[in-house]
Amino acid sequence: MSSTTQRHPFSPHLTCILGAMITNPLMLFAFCSLLFALLSSCIPSQEKLFKETRTSMYTVVEITVSSDSAEKAKTAIDRAFNELDRLARLLNFYSEDSEVSIINRNAGDKPVKVSPETLEIIDKALYVSENTEGAFDITVGPVVRLWDFQNNVLPDEKMIKERLKLVGYRNVIVDKEKSTVFLKTKGVQIDLGGIIKGYAADRAVEILKKNGIKSGIVAVAGDIKMFGKRPPTGSDNGLWNVGIQNPRQKSDRDEIIAAIGLSDTGISTSGDYQKFFIKDGKRYHHLLNPKTGYPVYDCQSATVITKDAVFTDAFATGIFILGPRKGMDVLKKLGFDGVIVDRDGKIHVTEGIKDKIKWNN
Repeated sequence: MSSTTQRHPFSPHLTCILGAMITNPLMLFAFCSLLFALLSSCIPSQEKLFKETRTSMYTVVEITVSSDSAEKAKTAIDRAFNELDRLARLLNFYSEDSEVSIINRNAGDKPVKVSPETLEIIDKALYVSENTEGAFDITVGPVVRLWDFQNNVLPDEKMIKERLKLVGYRNVIVDKEKSTVFLKTKGVQIDLGGIIKGYAADRAVEILKKNGIKSGIVAVAGDIKMFGKRPPTGSDNGLWNVGIQNPRQKSDRDEIIAAIGLSDTGISTSGDYQKFFIKDGKRYHHLLNPKTGYPVYDCQSATVITKDAVFTDAFATGIFILGPRKGMDVLKKLGFDGVIVDRDGKIHVTEGIKDKIKWNN
């Protein structure tokens, strides 16, 4: 794993521009560098901020911690990255010896006994599916892979219809008592790409806390988990400032439409601007309706804020696909906060953050 380490103290002012995983590593590194642009100044306390960037979970991960010891910070960060690497091996769709691949190979044949982590993340994914009318679905991967967003190639309609026969989260059976996962129909496959980054961020935070870190932030690509408060400067409240990206920015520079101070929470955004191509004047993006195999167009972006990053990651996708009306209903029902930008650019905000969010005019 490649790494870039910074051990020197820096100001805790932080702006996080949210987005999904950028497949080009150089672009992603630049993205995360912008994501954690921390301006230099003195911190009036013994706590200092330490940041490390590495390639993990098949993307770029940034971990920032507050600590009074560089050695303590390094140990905690190393152990958090070790956990991320372990999860990547366990849950990787493309690795033949991962538990996900073993589950897929036994589809329609027999249940597979799995680790607590695999059982947990699949169970949480099914919870998201149940609460989004199947708009989020870990069995949609075979359809998604028909789309070529690098070469701007539309998939064959007949092939999409054929693959859709194997899509349906109700094919996934979790037995918590026996710790098994079973795919009822032969040919069905699960792919945890839509939830694994948020889950990984949560797990990394757990490891940091176990190693004595009381405050920090983990960003697995654009899925972010914050805990504790950063060392305050002046009269601020020590919250981590997070920016929400403009889905229709007018330049190559990242633009934000709003910012909010957060702590002890996760935040993720799904948007039609993150991976797309335009053909014959129509935008084709990567957020596909599992029922049709095609992109949906009721939203430009959906941001979800709640305690667990595993849910912000998956629900952001599901709510984007549901659309603004049903999406806001889901947020209200579950007690989550969020911001939805609909197809016309109208912004919908949950009541819980209306007075906390700062808009850029």
